[in-house]
Amino acid sequence: MTSTLLIVQIVLALAITIAVLLQKSSSIGLGAYSGSNESVFGAKGPTGFLAKLTFSLAFLFIVNTLALGYLYTSESSSSVADTIVPKNNAAVPAAPTTATDTTPAAPSAPTAN
Repeated sequence: MTSTLLIVQIVLALAITIAVLLQKSSSIGLGAYSGSNESVFGAKGPTGFLAKLTFSLAFLFIVNTLALGYLYTSESSSSVADTIVPKNNAAVPAAPTTATDTTPAAPSAPTAN
């Protein structure tokens, strides 16, 4: 099931990218190919249609992402962090110790006379 939703996710990502690139921008971009008055979408062009299509595709993308996350976590009971963190403390090496302490002593506080 997750593999099917993953394929749908990739198709939705490509469709959103194409829908955004087809929209008219200030620098025209790929919207120059869809700006004629004799288009199928009417005199205003596909502006309203592409905006609604982009919103719908984005909504489906978010719903699909949430479904993928839910299904993946319900199928998998282990985490990637479980493979990194050791199960017992014996596997963690202890800090090295030295035989002699070479740190100088702190100066003593002054005494009142």
